[in-house]
Amino acid sequence: MTKTFRMAPMDPPILWITTLLLALPILLLLGALFAGYVLSLAALILVGIYAWVWLRFRPRRFEVDEHSLAVIWPLKRRAISRADIASARLIDREELQKEIGSSLRLGAGGLWGGFGWLWTQRRGIVQIYVSRTDLFIWIERTNGRPWIVTPEQPENFVRALSR
Repeated sequence: MTKTFRMAPMDPPILWITTLLLALPILLLLGALFAGYVLSLAALILVGIYAWVWLRFRPRRFEVDEHSLAVIWPLKRRAISRADIASARLIDREELQKEIGSSLRLGAGGLWGGFGWLWTQRRGIVQIYVSRTDLFIWIERTNGRPWIVTPEQPENFVRALSR
C-alpha cells in the first residue's frame, strides 16, 4: 500500500523570502516601463528560473510503499529502495546543527524552500528537499548520502518509513 505525503507548507521565513522573490519579476517589468527592455529581459530570465525551480527542484510529494521512497516532481521522479534506508527520524533545527555542523547549500534555495545538496562540515554532501526551517526528517541511508526532507505529517512519514 502506497502512502502519499505532500511537501510541508512553507513556514513564515521561507514564505516571506518566497513572496519577495516572486515580486521581483513584477517590479522589473514595472521598471521596464521607464528604463527600457533590459529590465524586461531580466524579468523573463527570472520567470524562467522560477519555472525551472517549480518543475524540477521543488518536490510535490513523497510516496512510501513497501519497496521504496519516491520523491515526485512535476517533471521527474526519484526513488530509493527501502533496503537502502537505515533509519528515519524527526529532528529540530538545533539537532540538525549538531548533526551537520557548518553548511553551504548547493542548488535552489529561498524560493519555496531549499532543494539540492547541502555541503556539511560533519557529514559531507546531504540531499535536501525542505520547505520549513523548524522540523526535519533525517533519513540515514546504508549506501549513499543522507537525505533531509520536510513532508506533511512528519510523524506519520517516519512511522511509514520505519515499518
